[in-house]
Amino acid sequence: MRKLLWIFPAALLAGLSLSQTGCSSIYYAAYEKIGIYKRDLLKRSVIAARDDQQSAQKQFKDALTRLKEIGRFDGGAAESAYKGLKSEYDECVKQADVVRGRIREVESVSRDLFTEWEQEIAEISTPSLQSASRQQLATTRQRYGELHRTLISAEQTMTPVLKQFNDYVLYLKHNLNAQAIASLKGEAASITTEINRLLEQMNKAIVRADEFVKALN
Repeated sequence: MRKLLWIFPAALLAGLSLSQTGCSSIYYAAYEKIGIYKRDLLKRSVIAARDDQQSAQKQFKDALTRLKEIGRFDGGAAESAYKGLKSEYDECVKQADVVRGRIREVESVSRDLFTEWEQEIAEISTPSLQSASRQQLATTRQRYGELHRTLISAEQTMTPVLKQFNDYVLYLKHNLNAQAIASLKGEAASITTEINRLLEQMNKAIVRADEFVKALN
C-alpha cells in the first residue's frame, strides 16, 4: 500500500500544477499520511531530475554520434541518412521536454517546502531553536540556489542545440541528395561544439544534484 501511495501522487504531480493550492494540498496530504514530507519529496524530485539529465545526456551523445556519421557520408542513401538524423532529433526533443518538466517539479516542491519552513519557524517560541532553524533554512536555500542555477543553465543550453539540430533535419528533408549532406559537413563543427557544451552543463547539474541530495541526507 505504501508503494502504491508513493506512485499515485507522483503520477498526479505529472498532470497537475503544484501552484494550484487545492491540488498541491491533496498531493502533500497523501504523502504525509505515510510519513513522507516536503523535504523527502524535494529529495525525490532532485534525484529524478538528475536521472532525467543523465538520460538526456545519453540521447544527445547518440545524436552527436549520428551527426558524425553524417559527416562521413560517402554517397549512400540520402533518405536513410535523413531518417536516422530525424529519429535522433525527435528523441532529443522528447528527452528535453522530460527534463524541463522535471525542473518545474523541483521548483514547485522547493517553493512549497521553503514557504512551509518559514511559516513553521515563526511558530517556534524558543529563540535559540528558531535561530538554528532559520540558519538551516538559509543554508538549504543557498545549496538549492546553486543546484537550480545549474539546472536552468542546462535547460537553456538545450534550446540553441535543438534549434540548430532542427535546421539540419529540415535542410536534409528539403534536399535529399549527397550534395546537401556534404554541405552540412562544414556546419558539423558548430553543432558539435554546442552539444559538447550542453553535455558539460548537464554534467554540472548532475554533480550539483548529487551534492544537494547528500546535504539533505
